Amino acid sequence: MKKLFIGVFSVALLASCTQEKIGFVDNAKLMNEYQEKIDMESKYKKKFERFDKKTDSISKLFQIEAEAFDANKNRMAPGAAQAKYQELLQKKQLIGQQLQGEEQVIVQESQKEIDSLKSKVRKFVQDYGKNNGYTFILGSTENGSILYGSDAKDVTEEVVKALNKAYGKKE
Repeated sequence: MKKLFIGVFSVALLASCTQEKIGFVDNAKLMNEYQEKIDMESKYKKKFERFDKKTDSISKLFQIEAEAFDANKNRMAPGAAQAKYQELLQKKQLIGQQLQGEEQVIVQESQKEIDSLKSKVRKFVQDYGKNNGYTFILGSTENGSILYGSDAKDVTEEVVKALNKAYGKKE
């Protein structure tokens, strides 16, 4: 009986010594509270606002030109009116293509920075896990990679603080 007790105690002791440190982060919260992402969103919000103002200005100028044509087309020769109408259509298409191209550049630039930021955060979480003795740090997403996690295992706040602290040092 004594040997059985010592054996069970030894197994329990060994199991407790080899327990792995596991935590998880809420990926959405991590990204949404990361100051660099907040700054990046602000930067691109301003770029899109400037783009929208430019688009509105160009559209208003074109609309004025189109309204002037519309007001004067009855006084023009039919051939001249048709030529001017075609010219306006071409101009409208050109403006649309130019603005679409500019918008696409901003979107691609933004997506590139977001992808880079995600990689940076992933690397940071890996380093954070290694430096703090974690065997695993899992990521919780809306898609349900973690359906349940004890609040005691949620390290999101710790990681956000460390991430923002690291970002603050670079400024």
